Amino acid sequence: MARAMELGWRGWGRVHPNPMVGSVLLAGDQVVGEGFHAEFGGVHAEVAALDAAGRRAAGATAVVTLEPCTHVGKQPPCADALIRAGVRRVVAAVRDPNPAAGGGARRMRDAGIDVEIGLMGEQAAAQNAAFFHYLRNVDRPWIALKLATTLDGRIADARGRSRWISGPDARDYVHWLRAGFDAIATGGRTAAQDDPSLTVRGAVTPRVVPRRVIFDRALGLSPASVVVRTAGETPTIVVSAPAAVGSVRAEALRAAGVQVLGAASLEAAMTALRSAGISSMLVEGGGRLAGALLDAGLVDRYYWIQSPVLLGEGGVPAFSGVPDAALAGAPRWTVAERRALGEDTLLVVDREPCSPES
Repeated sequence: MARAMELGWRGWGRVHPNPMVGSVLLAGDQVVGEGFHAEFGGVHAEVAALDAAGRRAAGATAVVTLEPCTHVGKQPPCADALIRAGVRRVVAAVRDPNPAAGGGARRMRDAGIDVEIGLMGEQAAAQNAAFFHYLRNVDRPWIALKLATTLDGRIADARGRSRWISGPDARDYVHWLRAGFDAIATGGRTAAQDDPSLTVRGAVTPRVVPRRVIFDRALGLSPASVVVRTAGETPTIVVSAPAAVGSVRAEALRAAGVQVLGAASLEAAMTALRSAGISSMLVEGGGRLAGALLDAGLVDRYYWIQSPVLLGEGGVPAFSGVPDAALAGAPRWTVAERRALGEDTLLVVDREPCSPES
């Protein structure tokens, strides 16, 4: 199953809104076929593994990260393909939460296949956390926060400079990460100070270019900024206070191709963004926006890149405005991943454990 999940990651940025899925076919202890869902609309993982195995699939065990589907979409049902191939046993990590596609386990059991569900279920749910959220929560996008900080929790020095706290390996990782989201967001102050492009420039070319979202209540974003000048190439949304929507600044942004949304609160902004078709969003600071999202309970996952450098008390803190909490009652997040990125360290934590069941 760990190998199937590893294969599933190869669909990152290319299969959305479908989930990432990997599959391994075993004849005894021997791997006879592997596959993954590589492209939206393309062959599913189970069929790719069956194609690789050929006749060796008969009597084999199929290990797959998601319950094989039953519906006819851009591809035929995977459950039927496994039945036709003569697979003897199917081990799936998690049930398919999509009511239109689920039910594969029942169909395969009715055909005489031994089906088990639950192996590494939490890990598989975490891999496709945005997909599970999309099907279960219609009120807002799945929100991930990414910050690169120093050892003392600073995101910029005393003069506001943040390039570059992290090293090249970490920056490559961030571009890979961006490719898997519907939108990349930042705060208005960070957009003004850093003038970021908020685009994907890594090894993975996303199937759909992520939109850019700037949270800028007063609409102080300069028309000369990169995100405004390139709004015709990369769709860009600025979220402002409702009173600013009809302002001269708003009209200037619209003239440049920027969509301006008014929202009275972060919660209202998230509802508007979900209505605009954004089901997952990666927020890359700054400190005030990060703190406000955490305070509102709107962060589902936190990607923390920690670099071995100290900036001192004058540096800009990673979070601003997060209220105090007593240690005994402070929320503890669930660790999803730890690893080195060159000289930097990545820690990925989820606000709540990813549940494979609704």
